[in-house]
Amino acid sequence: MRRITSWLLDTGPILVLAAIAGAGSFTHIRDTATEHGQTGWMSWAIAVCIDLTCVMAARERQRDKKTGRQRRGPVSWPILVLTGGIALSLAANLEQADPTVWGWITAATPAGAFLIAVSMLERRATGTHPEPSPEPAPSTELVPASANVSVSQNADEDQPAHRDGPAPALVDYARRIADEHHTRHGTPITRDALRTRLGISSQLAADLLRTVHTA
Repeated sequence: MRRITSWLLDTGPILVLAAIAGAGSFTHIRDTATEHGQTGWMSWAIAVCIDLTCVMAARERQRDKKTGRQRRGPVSWPILVLTGGIALSLAANLEQADPTVWGWITAATPAGAFLIAVSMLERRATGTHPEPSPEPAPSTELVPASANVSVSQNADEDQPAHRDGPAPALVDYARRIADEHHTRHGTPITRDALRTRLGISSQLAADLLRTVHTA
């Protein structure tokens, strides 16, 4: 519930602005189309086409940026389409304005606010998110039988390691796990990561790490 409330407080005003501004711009485009011979459902279709073309082009431009797609010319196709849609929308809105400076400004406000709201929503949708730290991948290797015996004997957290140290087979297997982790992540494996991979106690994992590093 708290997450939904936070989302509404954060994104709700932009959605309301987009809806109101889009309705105003839509009305201006529809009225302009009607005055120039496109009556009935055709005037509504023209208004929908122009507004949705702007939304589609803005979304496609953000997708190209997210995927790192390289444009082949000075201007990408989505930017060209977006520019044309903005020009048509503004032209239709200005057509309904009084021939004064304030008339043009007020008539262009719905189209401008709609495009700003769409750009804000697209900016949030394609924002960068911190990547989670990679978790150690489960190993597909089979644990040697002798290592399984040592692991099962030391699985209890409170059970100390043998006085003679971990079994050689278990040490060899732990060394392979440590090398695999260092190759994959570029950092030495930690005690907790080794304990998770082998399913052993923290004490045994510490003993294995000490043996691997000193060997």
